[in-house]
This record gives sequence, C-alpha cells and structure tokens, in this order.
Amino acid sequence: MEVANQKMLQQFINFLKFEKRYSPYTVRSYNDDLNQFFNFVELNYGSTPLSEISSAFVRSWLASLKEASISARSINRKLSVLKSFFKYMIRMGVLEYTPLGNVISPKSGKRLPVFVQEKDMAFLLSSVTYTDNWNDLNAKMLLFLFYSTGMRLSELISLKEKQIDFGKKVVKVLGKGNKERVIPLSPNLLAHLQEYINICKKEIVKKDDFLIVMEKGRKLYPKYAYRLIKKYLGEIKTL
Repeated sequence: MEVANQKMLQQFINFLKFEKRYSPYTVRSYNDDLNQFFNFVELNYGSTPLSEISSAFVRSWLASLKEASISARSINRKLSVLKSFFKYMIRMGVLEYTPLGNVISPKSGKRLPVFVQEKDMAFLLSSVTYTDNWNDLNAKMLLFLFYSTGMRLSELISLKEKQIDFGKKVVKVLGKGNKERVIPLSPNLLAHLQEYINICKKEIVKKDDFLIVMEKGRKLYPKYAYRLIKKYLGEIKTL
C-alpha cells in the first residue's frame, strides 16, 4: 500500500478508536475492509496516491466483490466504510472531493426478521438443562441478558460488572455514539447475575473486569458468543 495512504488509514483508525470510541470489533472490521480496498487498488492499478483514486477504481472493486459471491449486504457495509473514510479525508483537508459521488450501492433484498415466540424462550430458559461447564453457564447468561435487556452483542460482551447496579436494579450501557442508557433488570435476572458472579469469584483466580468471561477469565469474543446463542436457540426447534 502507498505509504501516504497507510498513514491516512492509520489516522482514520485512530479517530475511530479514540474520538468515536467504537468497539474494538468495529474498528477491526473497518480496518480490514479498508485494507482490502487499498490492496485491490495497488494490485490492479499500482501504487496510487489517495487523490488519484477515482470512482472507476471503486466500481471495479465492487464488481470484484460481486464476482466473488459476496452478498449485497456485505458489499454495502464495505461501501459504507469507504464512504466514511473519504468523508473523513475531506473533513481533514486531505481531499477536496470523494470518489464515491457517482457510485451506486447494490440493491439488497430485505431480510425478514426472525422472531422467537415468548412462550418458547420462556420454556427454553426454564427447562433446557445447563451443566456446570463454562459454555453452558455463559450460554445461560447470554440468553437471559439478550432476552431481558435487548442489548446488542457488542454491548453485551463488553459489559463490565461495575455497570450492574444491584441496589437500583439497573444496568448502564454505553451504546453507539457513546450514548449511555439505563436498562431496568428483573429480580429473576439479578439473581442469575449474582449467582454467575459468585461462581466466577470461586472458580477463576484472575478475572478481567468484564461481566461474562471465558473459562480462564478472559473477555468473550463475538464468534464464541454467537455460536453459543445459535446452539441454544436451536434447542427451540426440538422442544
């Protein structure tokens, strides 16, 4: 990648980290998408300064993604990342215009939302057998928190124990745009949270500040959490 482009990319990533305060997972996704684009440009057009990247380059990249059978939804996400990057470059005075002005986003079919019936979720939470291994303990807490609070996955895995106020029966969540919201917690959920915290204190010698952790006390990673949730929601089909 062009050295100057690499420097601008790092400046943008630092902006996301320290000013926008995006989650590490989001920052990594932005970084990966931008590196993918700049590597494509260098491979197909050679070392190209930022100011010489045109809309034709972007359209060519999008075409290559489509040929690779990347979904329209994923392509639009990558395009949104690219728009944010060039918008930031204009804001910083590095560029005068964006090369994405004439680029049209691919149409993507709307995904129908998948709902879990309340009676099915209640039955799952009360009847599915959970053993004492960490996967089952974490699955139980993830399901309870998702169902009871409506938190995003990124918010949930970044949740820290100090954000739970047992006295006021609430959890304070820092969401998108660094906006804090307060979510009430039911007595039943608070009891499960306290039980989980007690188990962590007993079983884990050194625990991170995060509420839900891996067996050795480390923060959950998104794929792990997603697999657990998917596995236990799959139990509903067999109930």
